[in-house]
Amino acid sequence: MTLEELGYSIELENYRKDKNLDSFGVGRVVSEHKERYIVKTSENEYEGEVIGNLRFSASSRADFPAVGDWVAISEYDDGKVLIYAVFPRKTVIQRQAVGKQGESQIIVTNVDYAFIVQAVDRDFNVNRIERYLTICNTSNVEPIIILNKIDLIGNLELAKLITLIQGRIKDVPVMAISNESKNGIEELKHSLKRGKTYCLLGSSGVGKSTLLNNLLGEQHMKTGAISTSTSKGKHVTSYRELLVLESGGMIVDNPGMREIGIADSADGLNTTFGAIVELSQQCKFKNCTHTSEVGCAVLAAVESGKIDRLSYENYLKMEREKEHFEATVAERRKKDKAFGKMLKNYKKDKNFKKE
Repeated sequence: MTLEELGYSIELENYRKDKNLDSFGVGRVVSEHKERYIVKTSENEYEGEVIGNLRFSASSRADFPAVGDWVAISEYDDGKVLIYAVFPRKTVIQRQAVGKQGESQIIVTNVDYAFIVQAVDRDFNVNRIERYLTICNTSNVEPIIILNKIDLIGNLELAKLITLIQGRIKDVPVMAISNESKNGIEELKHSLKRGKTYCLLGSSGVGKSTLLNNLLGEQHMKTGAISTSTSKGKHVTSYRELLVLESGGMIVDNPGMREIGIADSADGLNTTFGAIVELSQQCKFKNCTHTSEVGCAVLAAVESGKIDRLSYENYLKMEREKEHFEATVAERRKKDKAFGKMLKNYKKDKNFKKE
C-alpha cells in the first residue's frame, strides 16, 4: 500500500520539504493508547513514541498526535519509531472535553466523511443527529446519516423516520441498513472511495462496531448486546483505531459518546441551522436572542410552522452551550495571562534583589 492510498497528499509532501523534514520517514497514526501510538507506513506498522522536544513544546493536548494524524518519524529499534513532528491537519473532529470546562477533546483528524449512526429501535433522536451534524460542519467533514437496525421496524415506519430527518436536516444523505440482515451493507460498501478516510460517530449500542465488522468482512471489533433492563448500549470500543478497507478506503471506529458537548462551533451551528441563521437577518434587533423579542423573524417562523419547533429549541440549547464554552475559554485565558504576568514580575523582583 502506498502513502497516497493511505491519504497522503502533495500538500503534506510540500510541507514536509518546506519544514526540512524530508530526512525523516512519514507515517499515519492508526491508533493511540495513552500516548503510545501505532504508526502505519507504506511498508509496515510501528510502535511510536513522541520525542522529548515535541512533548516539552506542546502547549496543550491538541499538540500531541491523534488518530488520523500524519507524522514525521525515524526508526530507532526493531518495530519502533520516534515521532518528531505532527503535520498540519486538514480536518479535526472534536467535542468539549468531558468534565473539563473550556477544553476541547480531539476525536479524530484528517477525516473526509463521517457516518452518523443512529439506531431506529431505541432512543432515536433527531436532536442528537443535529449535534453530531454540528460537530461535522464545524470540522468541514462531509456527514452521512446511517439508520441502522431497520430489520426491527416496517417500511412505513422507516419512511416516516426518514421524512422526519429530511424535514429538519437538508442536503445530507440518509442511508438505511441492517447489520443483522445485511440489507444496505453492499450499497454502503460501494459508496466508499479509495484514499478517503471515514469515521463512525454515534452513541453506544447503535451498532458501530458490528457495522465496521460488516464493512471489513471479518470479526475485527468486539461487539456487545443492548441491556434489556435499560435499553442502553454497552461501551465496547474503548479506543480509536483507523483501519484500511478492502475497497481502499479507511475507517475509524470511535467509542460511543453519551455526552456530545459543543465546542468552537459557531460556523458549525450556522451551517446546521442555516434556515434559522438566515431568518435572523430579518429580526428587528441586531442582538436578538430569538427568545421573546418583538419583531423576531425566527420566532414568527416557529409560530407559523416554517421552522420546526424542536429544531429551534435544539438550536437555542447548543447556542447557549457554545456561548458558555467561549466564556469559559476567555476566562481561562485571562487567568493564564494574569498568572504569566505575576510570574514575570516575581522573576523581575527576584533579580532586582540579587543585584
